[in-house]
Amino acid sequence: MLETMKIIVTGAASGIGKAIVHRSLEEGAAIIACDINGTALDKLQQEADSLKLFTYCLNTGNYAEVERFFAYIAQEHSDVNGLVNNAGIYLGKNILDYKPDEIDKVLNVNVKGYLYFTQLFGKMLLEQERQGTIVNMSSVSGQEGSSDAVYGLSKAAVLGLTKSCAMNFAPYIRVNAVAPTMTNTPMMSHIPAWRQQEYTEHQLIREPLLAEDIAESVIFLLSKKSRAYTGATFDINSGCYLR
Repeated sequence: MLETMKIIVTGAASGIGKAIVHRSLEEGAAIIACDINGTALDKLQQEADSLKLFTYCLNTGNYAEVERFFAYIAQEHSDVNGLVNNAGIYLGKNILDYKPDEIDKVLNVNVKGYLYFTQLFGKMLLEQERQGTIVNMSSVSGQEGSSDAVYGLSKAAVLGLTKSCAMNFAPYIRVNAVAPTMTNTPMMSHIPAWRQQEYTEHQLIREPLLAEDIAESVIFLLSKKSRAYTGATFDINSGCYLR
């Protein structure tokens, strides 16, 4: 389904990002996997054992590093046509306990990183008048609020970025978001027990949500099967919140 795609995936070495990489490779895509954890990227490379997987270690919230990355992309992967903004930080803190440097850390990755990658990816494809697709990882926290207000703020910002870029990049680049509920990944260990129970009690589908489930929706949004979708948000919340 993705044989014609070459896709950048951020936060690719664990959790949802890792699941997206594996499923995209299975669907025939070539992947440039980005992560701040070089050791985890090496492990991903070994696990995938694919000539279509390329890795790049960087901090997505650092503009200079992102610029260098896109210079590498222009030289080595100029046919790139997909972007999955997935890298994220969740500290699971009350807003009253946040320090200024912690706020910066979350917003740099969760908001600025998405903006940097979207801007430079969009510029590359629009200048060449090429078709492409962006999928942004938001969260139900960006729609319904979060016990971690800084995280909730960041994920709400992603939804605004998605809608605005869908307008700005039309008709060449489709831009959509997915908004998962609590997912069985390492990040879940930071969610307070009371909040985990709230999510679980409201779910209409009882099976735990897995990273692989999120990856399936991302694959659809990257593919031509979703050609009529842009500016949309896919709620992946097991019926937890009905609007």
